[in-house]
Amino acid sequence: MKQRNLRVVAIILVSLAGLFLYIQYVTHNEFMFHLAAIPLEVLLALFIVQKFIDNMRNKDKRRQLMYIKSYLFRAELCGLFVSNFRALEYPKVTMAQIKASTLQELKQIRQEAVNPKYKSLEAMEHVVNEYVKSQHVWHDFMERAITYDFQDVFQNMIEILHFTHDVKFFRDSKLGGMFIYEAEKNSVMMSKVEKILGDGIRSFLDYAIELKTEHPDMFSEMISDYEFAWEAYMKGRVSYV
Repeated sequence: MKQRNLRVVAIILVSLAGLFLYIQYVTHNEFMFHLAAIPLEVLLALFIVQKFIDNMRNKDKRRQLMYIKSYLFRAELCGLFVSNFRALEYPKVTMAQIKASTLQELKQIRQEAVNPKYKSLEAMEHVVNEYVKSQHVWHDFMERAITYDFQDVFQNMIEILHFTHDVKFFRDSKLGGMFIYEAEKNSVMMSKVEKILGDGIRSFLDYAIELKTEHPDMFSEMISDYEFAWEAYMKGRVSYV
């Protein structure tokens, strides 16, 4: 039941209960108390059922989001995440290590990623490039967030799109040089860069933990894909960083 319809029904039921109570007040008929309780009991049942339905819908939406992320993480964003992890100085972790980690070890890596450190500005620039190249993905993910009413995902996508716009504006202005060098001169912009890149690392690890906990087979498949991409970079077949 839609929220608007539920509010209308609630008003009708409360009004009906109020009417019975008024009749009891006028007539002193005790039976009216019992009649007044009926619409209130119905209203309580409606709220309980609606809450249950809403919870089921939210679970379904989150399940759909998990599968959407599975496709994006394994296909569209593979290069970005490999590049991001390759650029890290701390925590130093490979896809092979993530694959072999226990759930507790993954959570420890996630804790270390609260304040990640990068090898160099140049390494960060490569990751920034991947974010800009993936702009169509952020647009698509934002539209899905609107469709499924994922407010947290929507806010994250807006933040990333603003960031990629800043990078493209810098490059379109033909100022020359690397974006990250210019960002380093501005503490606000550098903080934004560090947050966007760090959020990427944390989002990947959060999703890995979710899969490890609820869908270990999907976790193994996804990390195997990333392990292959990592090895391809190491052998020079793919240039991520």
